[in-house]
Amino acid sequence: MKMAKKYVFPENFLWGGATAANQLEGATLADGKGWTTADTAKYEADPKLRMQQMIAPMTTAKVKDALVDKNGLYPKRYGIDFYHHYKDDIKLFAEMGFKTFRLSISWARILPNGDDQTPNEAGLQFYENVIDELLKYNIEPLVTLSHYEFPLALSFKQNGWESRKTIAAFEHYATILFKRFKGKVKYWISFNEMNIVMMTGYLSGGLLDDKKQTKTSLQANYLAMHHQLVAAARVTKKLHEIDPQAQMGSMILRLENYPATSKPADVLASLQSDQENFLMMDVLARGSYPSYAQRLFDQKNVAVDLTTEDIKILRENTCDFVAFSYYMSGIAGGQEDDDEVAGNSSLSKANPYLEKSEWGWQIDPVGLRITLNKMAERYQKPIFIVENGLGAHDKLTSDNEVHDSYRISYLKRHIEQIGEALKDGVDVIGYTPWGCIDLISASGNEMSKRYGFIYVDQDDQGHGSLKRYKKDSFSWYQHVIETNGREL
Repeated sequence: MKMAKKYVFPENFLWGGATAANQLEGATLADGKGWTTADTAKYEADPKLRMQQMIAPMTTAKVKDALVDKNGLYPKRYGIDFYHHYKDDIKLFAEMGFKTFRLSISWARILPNGDDQTPNEAGLQFYENVIDELLKYNIEPLVTLSHYEFPLALSFKQNGWESRKTIAAFEHYATILFKRFKGKVKYWISFNEMNIVMMTGYLSGGLLDDKKQTKTSLQANYLAMHHQLVAAARVTKKLHEIDPQAQMGSMILRLENYPATSKPADVLASLQSDQENFLMMDVLARGSYPSYAQRLFDQKNVAVDLTTEDIKILRENTCDFVAFSYYMSGIAGGQEDDDEVAGNSSLSKANPYLEKSEWGWQIDPVGLRITLNKMAERYQKPIFIVENGLGAHDKLTSDNEVHDSYRISYLKRHIEQIGEALKDGVDVIGYTPWGCIDLISASGNEMSKRYGFIYVDQDDQGHGSLKRYKKDSFSWYQHVIETNGREL
């Protein structure tokens, strides 16, 4: 087989950027929107408390206290006010040359109580305006149905995704969107980083510890996992019925964990890390629970309520493409006293061969190529990298510039490895770096951890003009897109 000597990204490669409704929209209760789990995320000055808040179990009392708290700071309630700035922001994305833009829709902005029979027209109209604005610039919308903001009304009513009833509510919500945006949205994702529900039961699953119907919080998390898997398959079926030209993707957070040593036990730990990390994608991309699942459930003393109907819906409605976020790699196995480094949702052993970001995240571009090859072999489906980026303390100069060469270096090295994966034969269809415009951090609820190509004048306390300024990385990424990855 003759191979072309000169390598370029595919002509139809989808370059763009990624965001989430709860981190940039603001306008929390505007125009009929209901409360969500994201609205109770409080800013903590102590960094050690931020991760604890993301993964700690929540109770009804804590949630209700947050909703009436007059002294605390809840940054995701105001975001960067994309709700009122979306036209200007999309114009900047178009100037960069975006081919696609990943956004999410807030379930509670469409159905304030999560299961209302009649949708909130103001919410639908807002998203239609955003989508139409994107299409005006020939930017493909890439839409996530659920991204870390679950309607609180359903948490109180039926403990979120622990209840099988939530499947029908989600299908109803998705059906409304598929009908409204038929022909306008070609690419959908069911759940953001859906494997995180086992760690962040409240944030992504709407689970309240005092309302669980099972003996343990972990069991409730795994029930939520299974119900989300069934829901994802059901909405995939519904999308294909309503809009056969559209595609549904499944997404996980990917953490490439290397063996700490060549010791067989460490290699096994790395393999088992892969199995647990890929579990939900294995179900949605292959159509059934993998053979290793039962032993994993036994070891964790959990079970899922898999029905005959579930087996059928999962088998017949696999995802059209696989998507993932990638920020860092980790280490599996090793000694208990090995140094640990931070991550978005967990701690990992430190890798002495890798540098770290300001937040302690290990920077590993080659790990992205490894992950891409693993997923290509495992799933034989198109792959979309829908999050990747560097959080850093950016400084706005007196002449309103941001010289973020460190971000350019990070992204350049990762894009190079995407190119290598394409040479390896991996079918990568798009790349949307995270937080293409500065927004509120998911885990820290802070503004100072910036990812964007566009600087937003706002601090951790919500003070600032909200003016947008182009960083050095803006023109760099613009050129990358313009040359389709040939010039980095």
